Amino acid sequence: MKASNPQWRDVLASRIAPHLAAEIDRFDNEAALKKQGKLEDKVFAETRLRRGAYGQRYDNGQRYDGKVARTLTYPSANTKGPHTLWDAPGMQRIKIPYGGLNAEQMEVLAELAEEYSDGIAHVTTRQDFQLHFIHIEDTPTIMRRLAAVGITTREACGNTVRNVTGCPIAGVCRTESFDVTPYAHALTHFLLGHPDCQDFGRKFKISFSGCRDEACALAHMHDLGALAVIKEVNGQPKRGFEVLVGGGLGTVPQQAKLLTEFLPEEELLPTAQAICRVFARLGEKKNRNTARLKFVIQKIGIEEFRRLVAEERTVLAQDERWTAFLANVDGAAEQAAKPSALLQITGAHDIGFERWRSTNVYAQRQAGYVTVTVSLPLGDITANQLRKLADIARSYVRETVRTTVEQNMVLRWVSEADLPALYAELASVGLSEAGAGTVVDVVACPGTDTCKLGISSSRGLAGELRSRLGAKQWELDEAIRGLHIKVSGCFNSCGQHHVADLGFYGVSRNKNGYTVPHFQVVLGGQWERNAGSYGLAIGAVPSKRVPDTVERIAERYLSERTPGESFHAYIGRIGKAKAKLMIEDLMTVPPHDVDPSFYVDWADAREYTTGDIGVGECAGEVVSPIEFQLTACEREVFEAQLALEANEIARASTLAYEAMMHAAAALLSWRVLPLGDGPDGIAANFKTQFIDTELFWDPFAGGKFGQYYLAAHERHMAWKAGGAGPDQDATRRLIEESQLVIEAAHSCYAKLASQKAA
Repeated sequence: MKASNPQWRDVLASRIAPHLAAEIDRFDNEAALKKQGKLEDKVFAETRLRRGAYGQRYDNGQRYDGKVARTLTYPSANTKGPHTLWDAPGMQRIKIPYGGLNAEQMEVLAELAEEYSDGIAHVTTRQDFQLHFIHIEDTPTIMRRLAAVGITTREACGNTVRNVTGCPIAGVCRTESFDVTPYAHALTHFLLGHPDCQDFGRKFKISFSGCRDEACALAHMHDLGALAVIKEVNGQPKRGFEVLVGGGLGTVPQQAKLLTEFLPEEELLPTAQAICRVFARLGEKKNRNTARLKFVIQKIGIEEFRRLVAEERTVLAQDERWTAFLANVDGAAEQAAKPSALLQITGAHDIGFERWRSTNVYAQRQAGYVTVTVSLPLGDITANQLRKLADIARSYVRETVRTTVEQNMVLRWVSEADLPALYAELASVGLSEAGAGTVVDVVACPGTDTCKLGISSSRGLAGELRSRLGAKQWELDEAIRGLHIKVSGCFNSCGQHHVADLGFYGVSRNKNGYTVPHFQVVLGGQWERNAGSYGLAIGAVPSKRVPDTVERIAERYLSERTPGESFHAYIGRIGKAKAKLMIEDLMTVPPHDVDPSFYVDWADAREYTTGDIGVGECAGEVVSPIEFQLTACEREVFEAQLALEANEIARASTLAYEAMMHAAAALLSWRVLPLGDGPDGIAANFKTQFIDTELFWDPFAGGKFGQYYLAAHERHMAWKAGGAGPDQDATRRLIEESQLVIEAAHSCYAKLASQKAA
């Protein structure tokens, strides 16, 4: 039956909890009002985002600028004719708490991908699913069909508690303190729709990790990260959590701070509620750029935040759900579908199977059972593959499937003896790729494919890297095969580039009158120890030279490392200056007439250009002075990194601030505008001429990069006047902000230069 059939609607309704059905009905009605022009854009935007419905970018020959309704064509086979801005396809995000799925849910996802999307479901770095090219008028039906199998899209986006993530091998991990799954489940459902979580200025992210030293669920990069801990209390082992708060990546990343070393399990839900209440009360509401929890803690300090949370906890009214949601913690353990049995080696197995087993199979702590990772290139899985995986989940395990933050899926509780047959079934639908969790398993955000904020093609680059590395992965040294590569299309770190061994985020550069796609190279991140440290950008290379950059850095690491030295330790030992020297020659861009391929992004046939400014005489290049000046600013902020590395905090802070100031001065000079008297004059004139006029308006960041400079100026001048100097954390943030201001200056120059040329 078709979803529009009234009988089908009745079937769906019978399977949906009444309160969930009522919520979807309300959304359906609001969508109808919006289409009739009876609901304001900003009101409906908040409504649809809280239901997981996003707008998306279209680059099928024309771009959506968010202002003009256009007739477009779409890559989906299920397009419905010309559409206006209102009802052009978008993206539907689907919450999958801690990544847990069953077979029926996978089948419904497959149906929805096939009927309403382009036949592909996409796994995100937060263990969600996303369907692209979804029409807004179809979203209520999609939501009802998901709700009928126990999946919600509520609060998948918006200023809410986002999908709660968790270790995909929790409960079967050999090194965990205990299974965090039931706790992640409890907190998910306790906070979903909770009235204390409806007045945030920005999103709030939670993760659960069973181990401290593995990547698990990356606790250090979350607003609330919970690490499983067992403590002896009165001579008895007691479960609890080490709680970290205020972490986050985004444009300016910050590692989480310790709230408490041990929170008893029964205090988990009320304490999380107290944290949410403090965030809702103190979090910024007007300026979204400083509205995350990390900015609250940055402003008041972790000691004061800890005091406020404890105070809030004491005034909470008793809620029976605090214990009800945790009543069956020990009874929530998964069960195997088949008896455990070891793999029988009766002869030589296929080399493909052996390679797959070496990278995609994890021996569980339960003898005779393994967890199998199904590797999904770029996080994509087709509708047919999802259906097959659902069949496999019924045949080999008790439907115990999870998604991962590395955009893969895992089958838990596979009897080891079933591995050859399971491999053959996966291979029959193209799901048997080896290399899960290795350098080949490149993570990427959607980038310019569908994201409105994308600057460079993250998926295109990731696909190229995966192809090149995959072709020779079995020739690579183990030290190289163990590296993690993550790619973001812009500054926002949706691809989690800050915590990769080799991270890249998209930027652009103006070269010889053309806008050239580039990626900043980020080194120093640590994937292990729950995102133990963040990397910093050392310089931008043209997009087409990123594969060479990866190869160069990997070769140097292999030849220069000490025995057993990790990549993270190696980069820390040689320092950022030597690391940058490795790739300086790769930062150049050949003239357009010498190699036009540099002016086209990965997986895009069109030229990435803003127009031809002109070619200089004598076969030389005409380079505007501002290009030299902005390059000098990049050098200054890199020198700030080196000073920070040497613990020269005051010098690092000064260099980072001056890099911003000089970028502002470069733009003023290029426009033949007065600089004014010293730093105060530059800041004042830049505010008047560029920020107030929105010439420096960066659409990918809502204008906040210009505000970074003005705020840094105020702090710097106060410090020079005798105020308190910056500490290491503040200086690190300042360096990140300085890099972003310089990137925005590049973009501003490119935009204004193209307008001038036109």
